[in-house]
Amino acid sequence: MAETKKIKAITMKIANILSVLLLALLSLPVYAVVPGIMTLHLPEHAIGPDNLAVIVAAGDPLSESIAAYYQSARGIPAENIIYVPLKTGMDTISAADFAKLKARIDAKLPGNIQATLLTWMAPSRVAGPCAMSITSAMAFGYDPKYCTAGCTATRASPYFDSESATPWQDFAMRPSMMLGAVSLAAAKKLIDLGVKADASFPSGEGYLLRTRDVARSVRYQEYLHLPGLWTGHLALNYIDNSAGKRSDSITNQSGVLFYFTGLISVPDIASNTYLPGAIADSLTSFGGYLPDGNGQMPVTKWLEAGVTASYGMVAEPCNFVQKFSDAAVLIDHYYRGATLIEAYWKSVQWPGQGLFVGEPLAKPYRDRSAFFINNGRYVITTRALRARSHYALEYFSFISGDWHTLARFVLKRPQLQVLYAPLPPADATQIRWNGPCPANLTKQCTLSNFY
Repeated sequence: MAETKKIKAITMKIANILSVLLLALLSLPVYAVVPGIMTLHLPEHAIGPDNLAVIVAAGDPLSESIAAYYQSARGIPAENIIYVPLKTGMDTISAADFAKLKARIDAKLPGNIQATLLTWMAPSRVAGPCAMSITSAMAFGYDPKYCTAGCTATRASPYFDSESATPWQDFAMRPSMMLGAVSLAAAKKLIDLGVKADASFPSGEGYLLRTRDVARSVRYQEYLHLPGLWTGHLALNYIDNSAGKRSDSITNQSGVLFYFTGLISVPDIASNTYLPGAIADSLTSFGGYLPDGNGQMPVTKWLEAGVTASYGMVAEPCNFVQKFSDAAVLIDHYYRGATLIEAYWKSVQWPGQGLFVGEPLAKPYRDRSAFFINNGRYVITTRALRARSHYALEYFSFISGDWHTLARFVLKRPQLQVLYAPLPPADATQIRWNGPCPANLTKQCTLSNFY
């Protein structure tokens, strides 16, 4: 007993000495940093499992089973699983009933939630003065300005082509996606594809088709420059069949990663093999009108063929390209590390009538940004930076009391970047990384810093 007390006394003395030393160190004024010690954490680029809420139709066996499997596969926190009363037998829900449903959901959402996943197939449309997709209504709330009837423009999404990884904080909206599976087996297959896609860095094929259907091929002008832009990184193929001398579809192709076209119904899609994380859609009127597409090919056919996500209309949109995905924007954000839900949502300028389906967290090009010191200089490696945008690394000098530039960068094309900057001088007390503001690309913001 005496020896034990002696050991405890010695231990307490050592602890007290260490505490005094620690307090002394913490009380020293921080005026300078040894060059090479200061580092920087680049900002997060994508929504993760902690930021996704899974919305479940309480009492619906399929919805509950899908949610349970997804939670396990993706590590979704228990507090992000939101159960709500919902009748899943009808294809539509009235605007009044939807308002009550959304109010229930919003009241339960943790503050860090940036996006939602719906685990039912019906309802998929919100009916009021006009029909709005349930994914867009979940993001914005039901608003006829997003789905005005007839061939007219609709309200634009502020999230379009933005650099935001926190849309709730930046725009007061949460992008939403419906899993779109008709059975638990189909849901598991789709979810597993999304998980398998993560950090796979695929070098698959992309197909951009201009078909004989003139009205549905209006996106072809977006396709023309893409193959050349992505040479050396992605194999994008522009196929022009407007003259009818080739084929309106691709058949028996392997390693398909992107497939964008314009037809009422796309033949032979099941003959192709699609990589995990593949995205495909067709510009037509009723692809998102579930379950049957109102006589056209529903987007769920793409999922059944092995695609990880698709998008289609729940009401007649006319052929405004702004109401459909912009392949250039989608591929850019996806390749730079965005999740599937982010890349898809950012690619549609007027999404009010469009239904997003698929596995939202698939992230085949997960960015592994790094910031380190080598041979007496900073080295930054990342694929997350936006092409044709300005970035800068700056340090704060305690002598001048101002910020100074270490290096500036203007990127020519989307790719894995390796950037270099000199180390800051000894009077530097902070460094920061500046670039396009997440919510306003025309302005520069501090994206991350280190004190």
